[in-house]
Amino acid sequence: EAKSLVLIVDDPDAPRGLFTHWIVWNIDPKTTRVAENGAPTAGIQGTNDFGKRIYGAPCPPSGTHRYFFKIFALDIKLELKPSARRAELDAAMRGHVLAQGELMGRYSHK
Repeated sequence: EAKSLVLIVDDPDAPRGLFTHWIVWNIDPKTTRVAENGAPTAGIQGTNDFGKRIYGAPCPPSGTHRYFFKIFALDIKLELKPSARRAELDAAMRGHVLAQGELMGRYSHK
Protein backbone atom coordinates (compact mmCIF):
# COMPACT_ATOMS: atom_id res chain seq x y z
CA GLU A 1 0.00 0.00 0.00
CA ALA A 2 1.36 3.40 -0.99
CA LYS A 3 2.26 5.77 1.85
CA SER A 4 3.15 8.73 -0.38
CA LEU A 5 3.54 9.94 -3.95
CA VAL A 6 6.42 11.76 -5.64
CA LEU A 7 6.02 14.02 -8.69
CA ILE A 8 9.01 14.93 -10.87
CA VAL A 9 8.92 17.13 -13.98
CA ASP A 10 12.06 17.23 -16.09
CA ASP A 11 13.44 18.15 -19.52
CA PRO A 12 16.11 15.82 -20.93
CA ASP A 13 16.62 18.08 -23.96
CA ALA A 14 18.03 21.07 -22.07
CA PRO A 15 21.36 22.37 -23.43
CA ARG A 16 23.30 21.10 -20.39
CA GLY A 17 21.42 17.82 -20.09
CA LEU A 18 18.59 16.75 -17.80
CA PHE A 19 16.93 19.80 -16.21
CA THR A 20 14.49 19.36 -13.33
CA HIS A 21 11.55 21.76 -13.36
CA TRP A 22 9.70 20.47 -10.30
CA ILE A 23 10.01 17.93 -7.51
CA VAL A 24 7.30 17.29 -4.94
CA TRP A 25 7.27 14.48 -2.38
CA ASN A 26 5.05 13.18 0.43
CA ILE A 27 1.93 13.84 -1.64
CA ASP A 28 -1.14 12.13 -0.19
CA PRO A 29 -1.65 8.92 -2.19
CA LYS A 30 -5.36 9.73 -2.46
CA THR A 31 -4.53 12.81 -4.57
CA THR A 32 -5.99 12.54 -8.07
CA ARG A 33 -5.13 15.93 -9.57
CA VAL A 34 -3.04 19.06 -9.22
CA ALA A 35 -4.89 22.32 -9.82
CA GLU A 36 -3.59 24.64 -12.51
CA ASN A 37 -1.13 27.09 -10.91
CA GLY A 38 -1.21 24.99 -7.75
CA ALA A 39 0.85 22.48 -5.84
CA PRO A 40 -0.37 19.14 -4.52
CA THR A 41 -1.87 19.46 -1.07
CA ALA A 42 0.18 17.97 1.75
CA GLY A 43 3.23 17.69 -0.50
CA ILE A 44 6.69 19.20 -0.02
CA GLN A 45 8.21 21.07 -2.96
CA GLY A 46 11.96 20.63 -3.25
CA THR A 47 14.54 22.81 -4.99
CA ASN A 48 14.42 22.62 -8.79
CA ASP A 49 17.26 23.39 -11.21
CA PHE A 50 16.19 27.05 -11.27
CA GLY A 51 17.22 27.05 -7.58
CA LYS A 52 13.63 27.62 -6.44
CA ARG A 53 11.02 25.62 -4.55
CA ILE A 54 8.28 26.07 -7.16
CA TYR A 55 7.16 24.66 -10.50
CA GLY A 56 9.35 26.10 -13.26
CA ALA A 57 7.28 26.29 -16.43
CA PRO A 58 8.70 25.14 -19.79
CA CYS A 59 10.61 27.83 -21.67
CA PRO A 60 13.20 26.13 -23.89
CA PRO A 61 15.84 28.41 -25.43
CA SER A 62 15.34 26.92 -28.91
CA GLY A 63 13.77 23.97 -30.66
CA THR A 64 11.25 21.50 -29.33
CA HIS A 65 11.85 19.97 -25.92
CA ARG A 66 10.27 16.94 -24.27
CA TYR A 67 8.88 17.39 -20.77
CA PHE A 68 8.35 14.29 -18.65
CA PHE A 69 5.82 14.27 -15.82
CA LYS A 70 6.69 11.29 -13.61
CA ILE A 71 4.68 9.97 -10.68
CA PHE A 72 5.96 7.42 -8.17
CA ALA A 73 4.07 5.55 -5.44
CA LEU A 74 6.31 4.87 -2.43
CA ASP A 75 6.00 2.50 0.51
CA ILE A 76 7.25 5.23 2.90
CA LYS A 77 6.99 8.95 3.58
CA LEU A 78 10.31 10.61 2.85
CA GLU A 79 12.36 12.40 5.50
CA LEU A 80 13.98 15.13 3.41
CA LYS A 81 14.64 18.79 4.12
CA PRO A 82 12.40 21.10 2.05
CA SER A 83 15.55 22.45 0.37
CA ALA A 84 16.43 18.98 -1.00
CA ARG A 85 17.36 18.70 -4.67
CA ARG A 86 16.76 15.98 -7.24
CA ALA A 87 19.81 13.84 -6.40
CA GLU A 88 18.78 13.66 -2.73
CA LEU A 89 15.22 12.77 -3.72
CA ASP A 90 16.37 10.06 -6.13
CA ALA A 91 18.59 8.53 -3.42
CA ALA A 92 15.83 8.62 -0.79
CA MET A 93 13.35 6.92 -3.16
CA ARG A 94 15.70 4.09 -4.08
CA GLY A 95 14.23 0.73 -3.04
CA HIS A 96 10.85 2.22 -2.07
CA VAL A 97 9.04 2.56 -5.41
CA LEU A 98 5.90 0.42 -5.58
CA ALA A 99 4.63 1.72 -8.93
CA GLN A 100 5.30 4.53 -11.36
CA GLY A 101 3.82 6.28 -14.37
CA GLU A 102 4.96 8.84 -16.90
CA LEU A 103 3.45 11.35 -19.31
CA MET A 104 5.51 13.17 -21.92
CA GLY A 105 4.61 16.41 -23.66
CA ARG A 106 6.48 18.54 -26.19
CA TYR A 107 6.87 22.30 -26.12
CA SER A 108 8.56 24.80 -28.44
CA HIS A 109 9.40 28.37 -27.50
CA LYS A 110 8.31 30.75 -30.25
